[in-house]
Amino acid sequence: MDFQSILYEVEGRIATLTLNRPHRFNAIDRHMPKEIAAAVDLADRDPDVHVLLVRGAGPGFCGGYDLVEFAERKGAGGGNQEMPWDPTLDFAGMWRNTQDFMSLWRCRKPTIACVHGSAVAGGSDIALCCDFLIMESTARIGYPPARVWGVPTPAMWVYRLDPQMAKRLMMTGDLIEGREAARIGLALAAPEPEAFEDEIAALVGRLQGVPRNQLMMTKMVVNQAYENMGLQSTQMMATLFDGIARHTPEGLWFRERAQDVGFKQAVAERDSGDPIASQVSKRR
Repeated sequence: MDFQSILYEVEGRIATLTLNRPHRFNAIDRHMPKEIAAAVDLADRDPDVHVLLVRGAGPGFCGGYDLVEFAERKGAGGGNQEMPWDPTLDFAGMWRNTQDFMSLWRCRKPTIACVHGSAVAGGSDIALCCDFLIMESTARIGYPPARVWGVPTPAMWVYRLDPQMAKRLMMTGDLIEGREAARIGLALAAPEPEAFEDEIAALVGRLQGVPRNQLMMTKMVVNQAYENMGLQSTQMMATLFDGIARHTPEGLWFRERAQDVGFKQAVAERDSGDPIASQVSKRR
């Protein structure tokens, strides 16, 4: 396939999907979600592939959605519609993206997110939809838009952490390093950077010798337990709330600030400690 935003390669029994927009920190554009799903389908159909690695090109894994395109751009489109907005249109678009990311979860072969640098916002969505997460010890992961302008639509924080820790990370939007992610069970391992590839190779070495049918059956057993807990209905609610979050008074304020002063300054104001409501009042 002629991919625009990712690379897909196969060597032996290992397929590698690489997010490939390093000039934008592999930010998610309009092509990337469906290209991820297409690459997963290729791996699923390939009888020689036993394991799928997910990596990021350049200095980090993924910085989330391309906010130059989705937040700073003037007018409707990207993250917001003109008001009054139609939540069903918003839901349909984000639900497609969520299901494209979840192809990593549904893939019949084990998927491993290999995170260096950062996996932020939508980048954390991609990483947490994989079966395994291996991070460099100093790499960072989190969902900062949970402070305003977003809800993580796959909601995998809920299923990979205990309720208290899931609430802490989803409510604060804090970024945590790989060593903490491993300590709380979010990451399988968080080796020092010099041992990162060795850690990945050790897991791949154990998995690639297992018959594909055995990998598929054991993965389905675990996944079905989470499906029975209501994973899809949780994701439907999260996806609906994500659209609402971008159209609340606070969400609209944030996008206007991103357009007026740039995304970095809008983030600094969002994280200043002042209640967002007071910022909205000033705008009015």
